[in-house]
Amino acid sequence: MAAAFAERERDDRDAGDRIEIITGGTRPADHVHDVVVEAMRELSVELGDRTPREVTPDELRAVDLVVTMGCSASDVCPATWNGESRDWGLDDPHGQSLKDVREIRDEIENRVVALFDELLSETASAE
Repeated sequence: MAAAFAERERDDRDAGDRIEIITGGTRPADHVHDVVVEAMRELSVELGDRTPREVTPDELRAVDLVVTMGCSASDVCPATWNGESRDWGLDDPHGQSLKDVREIRDEIENRVVALFDELLSETASAE
């Protein structure tokens, strides 16, 4: 969900030249959970065709910011990685009701929008 919202924000804000999004999990599921697909479709975001993937240490080494949803990435982060890490501490939607997944979805969307506000204001002030 976070990657889809981030892609939307990046595109809506024409920030493709400033923000690259790499998505993956430390222990990814083999498919996007049906309840997540349903909740995102309510916002006209299609996730049914996506496949979760594992994030690699090399990918983590190359980024400036890692955002985790409710777990630490410390068990996969290379020892030499000096980027920023933020854990949003969100519930895993797996096994949750549609109502609960909607709440998680909306929280993720709000946090992604706020993160883009922050990142793009920092980029603008640095120029």
